[in-house]
Amino acid sequence: MTEPNKETDARILIDLLLRDAGWDPADKSQVRTEVAAVSATPDEVSSLVQEAPVAYSSGRCDYVLADSNSRPLAVIEAKRGKIDPYTAKQQALPYAKRIGAPFIFLSNGELIYFWDYQNDDARAVSSFFSRRDLERLVWLRTESQPLATIPIPDYYIREGETRHVRVYQQDCMRAIDHAVELGKRRFLIELPTGMGKTDLICLAMKRLMQAGRAERVLFLVDREQLAKQVISAIQDICSDRSSYWLQAGMERQEQQITVCLLQTMTSRYREFTSGYFDLVIMDEAHRSIYGSWQAALTHFDAFHVGLTATPAAYIERNTFTFYHCKDEQPDFSYPIQDAFREGFLIPYKFATGITCLIADGTEVDGQQYDPAEFERKWTNEDSNRKMMVEFDRIARESFQELAPGQKEPPGKSIVFAITKHHAARLARYLNELHPDAGGRYAEVITSDIADADAAIRRFKKETYPQVAVSVDMLTTGFDCPDVLHLVLARRVFSPTLYQQIRGRGTRRCDRIGKKRFVIYDFFRNHEYFSDSETDPFEGSASGGGGVPSPKGPGSGELIELGLTDEWLEAVSYVEVGPDGERVDKKEYVTEWEKSVRSASTDDGILQKVKSGESLTAEQEEELSRRLNQPRHYFNEDNLRRAYRRPGGNLIDFVKAALGTTKLKTREEETSENFQAWLITKNFSPQQASYLSLLKNRGVVRGKVDVGDLFQPPLSILDAANLGIELFGEAGLSAVIEDLNQSVFPARTA
Repeated sequence: MTEPNKETDARILIDLLLRDAGWDPADKSQVRTEVAAVSATPDEVSSLVQEAPVAYSSGRCDYVLADSNSRPLAVIEAKRGKIDPYTAKQQALPYAKRIGAPFIFLSNGELIYFWDYQNDDARAVSSFFSRRDLERLVWLRTESQPLATIPIPDYYIREGETRHVRVYQQDCMRAIDHAVELGKRRFLIELPTGMGKTDLICLAMKRLMQAGRAERVLFLVDREQLAKQVISAIQDICSDRSSYWLQAGMERQEQQITVCLLQTMTSRYREFTSGYFDLVIMDEAHRSIYGSWQAALTHFDAFHVGLTATPAAYIERNTFTFYHCKDEQPDFSYPIQDAFREGFLIPYKFATGITCLIADGTEVDGQQYDPAEFERKWTNEDSNRKMMVEFDRIARESFQELAPGQKEPPGKSIVFAITKHHAARLARYLNELHPDAGGRYAEVITSDIADADAAIRRFKKETYPQVAVSVDMLTTGFDCPDVLHLVLARRVFSPTLYQQIRGRGTRRCDRIGKKRFVIYDFFRNHEYFSDSETDPFEGSASGGGGVPSPKGPGSGELIELGLTDEWLEAVSYVEVGPDGERVDKKEYVTEWEKSVRSASTDDGILQKVKSGESLTAEQEEELSRRLNQPRHYFNEDNLRRAYRRPGGNLIDFVKAALGTTKLKTREEETSENFQAWLITKNFSPQQASYLSLLKNRGVVRGKVDVGDLFQPPLSILDAANLGIELFGEAGLSAVIEDLNQSVFPARTA
């Protein structure tokens, strides 16, 4: 009888994994097997390994990966499936040193460890590295300089103007330098909204590249507006480096800096090897360490930098764990109170004497309530008109006190509505107040209007509209320093979202002499968060007295990820069009699929997608414009809601409609999420195998309870005792909690 899990079985899997990474195991100029571990010449070794070879002794390398000049790049030590490959470190090390290979991979065909043995311990990775990855690592090693030799600039050019590098930005770059020199591989930055995180990280990225510490960079964001903002900053600050925005239907380009939506990368990360990027930057990092988002991050073995405006009290433990932060504190932070005191942000005040639509003590279940029901319950024509009249009157009376240089009343304003339908009503009431503006005084800005980018440009650059009315499109990735008024015509349950909305007004605008901005809070959100003008809410017990409990796993409360609306799962309809017409999600998907199939016979761009060809950025933009037409308003945001797929992108949905691909099932997504989670934990094969049993249970029930271990089918396998044996009693409870937080929850936002 054949012994299962033999090393030969592992080698079959390893060959497949090598092919996935661009190696040809049949090409002996790339991959050699069963290589005698004979010492390389001193010259060969010195060019790759910074130490003399050890004395020769017998042994053979299972695999040797060679560079384009046939010199050894890496040794692969193969082990059969039941053996944790990490235990083969000391067996592989002498082989690598003798032949002058600077890197080692350890694998049993399922787990892969990468070992840069001169600098770090072996760590789990998702794939083998390509030849180009390894050659680049060798090149970076020879080119790298101490970061202390790269000056931190005093100023830089951005959007045609000279900007001074602020003291806290310089301090943050020094902290990153220190972390890199100490060998820390992950770094978390917390800065309030409006503090220039994008410019800061571009300056830090430029220095890392100048120092030879990074050559390829991935910058992940979760909104198109953020992607455009990031590309603009990169092209200004890192103009000597090639960069591009990788969109869903585009072919991958070999450029130094890649900007990508997280939603796009979740379906494309397997196109890259784990070693493709040296630096991965994640904006709004606190949102992205869960489920399918996690897979796109953990795939890359790189120096990871996370950016967030969310204070530590509202960042979950998993985020700190991912970024290797001690004591659940970011590696660098700058309190919002310091920013106000030192003049980097503009302070605010709350409008007084306005109508409040929610009485004291009113609570709404932020996870389940239907926004349409909420809108009907708390707003009607009279209350909506009253809100807009009061806001408009106060704003027009006070705008020059806020900014003496503002000429046109009331100054740029943003109204945050409950739904698209609600937004349309509020904009109509405001325009009725100012008929002289010809319907241009207030404008709805959502994903369903004909050209949202053009509307945003009008709001920023032209006199009209004075007021932008939106739901959640302008909460992040929207930078307009002129904003003097923020109107909360809705309830906000998320501390993260509340601070993001508030942050739309905090940016300085010296051009109009901006001294302060006003928040018109018709739903008393600031009372819920204990926010005040003198003691700004920043998510800690030191600010504003009583603070609502952080929303997190185990509390039964909503997690605010901001990647889609909080009603993704619970609500059966999707709002479409500028007036927010409500369409049943199933009907919307049916009409979408029928329309795409019908149009594909004559539409050249759809035909390219159907045949698997890549699109240019212009073609993808044109396709998006054509689909987002009146009547159906087929756009990415609406399709995500209709399909209940926060990670989907337009091309994925087109392919699903054409039948050329299937959207991942929940089970497939969970399996990928689980594998990504395992990569971060370095479990033994026995522990990983045990957790796979729990994962299967979680797929069925949506989570795993300790009680499940004592019920069939897990009780039949003696899962409780086996789990205690592998993890210990406390460790088993902790790992189950971690599993539920990271892999299973249907996280909506």
